Amino acid sequence: MEIDQKIQFGSNNKLIHLLNISNMSREQIFEILDLAETYVDNKQKRYSDLEGRTIASLFFEPSTRTKTTFELASKRLSADFINIDISNSSTLKGESIVDMIKTLEAMSCDMFIVRHSISGTPHYIAKEVGAKISVINAGDGIHAHPTQAMLDMYTIRKYKKGFDNLKVAIVGDILHSRVAKSLITSLTILSVENINIIGPKILMPENLKDLNVEYFENLENGISECDVVIMLRLQKERMHEALISTDDYYKKYGLTSKKLQSASRDVIVMHPGPINRGIEIDSDVADGNNSVILDQVTSGISIRMAIMSMIMNNRLK
Repeated sequence: MEIDQKIQFGSNNKLIHLLNISNMSREQIFEILDLAETYVDNKQKRYSDLEGRTIASLFFEPSTRTKTTFELASKRLSADFINIDISNSSTLKGESIVDMIKTLEAMSCDMFIVRHSISGTPHYIAKEVGAKISVINAGDGIHAHPTQAMLDMYTIRKYKKGFDNLKVAIVGDILHSRVAKSLITSLTILSVENINIIGPKILMPENLKDLNVEYFENLENGISECDVVIMLRLQKERMHEALISTDDYYKKYGLTSKKLQSASRDVIVMHPGPINRGIEIDSDVADGNNSVILDQVTSGISIRMAIMSMIMNNRLK
């Protein structure tokens, strides 16, 4: 599916959809992070930003963290939230995505939150609805997961006070990870010069040399003196065959307390979830003092509040 990266911007170059990170500016990313921080600082449980607006959740793939935090974020902004149960929707009767979208449009929905296994589906929906309805990409295939990247940037800034002189390691299945792609793009836009990618060669993308990263096959070498270590899970559901056994993967790339000693003493350990304990990370690391994994989940609420509020405000101007 051909993806038009410019479709997420309105005539004033403001975000009216959030589909990808790749053509966003440093200033636009910081605008989202700063707005999220105001929600955190104010500590209110309810805002009127989206009062009278209707948001529809269209998740064609399973989700716990992303789906739930979007629902919480919507309700805290006083929006009406419709959670479409795809497994019991008319798509099972042969209804196309376009017809579903047109039906929801007729119900006066203002925003769609979309997750789909096929890369480019949120872009396709955004193209169909134009500027009438905002679309937020909640993860599409192996392409992108922009709101996860934003909450990760928020978490990094919170603990590291900025992005200057940071050394970041991303460990795992880079090939199939939409999170990894959005992370690399975000960190590059924010001028993080030291981005290490670690994992077996078979789980690396072909265009690795085109990315602003340094590749390591050895975990300890790759996380050496790193300030941030981001662990990823094996995306078995996107593999056509078993590319590596979980036992072999754990021996080489499972993050243990001993291996973590190679990193900076004040390293933060992150993971987008869901965690596979004993495969990509040990429990003593996931639950340890360096872990900020649950804080990432908490940050997801304020970040998604900021994104929805900003996009709706931009579209209505």
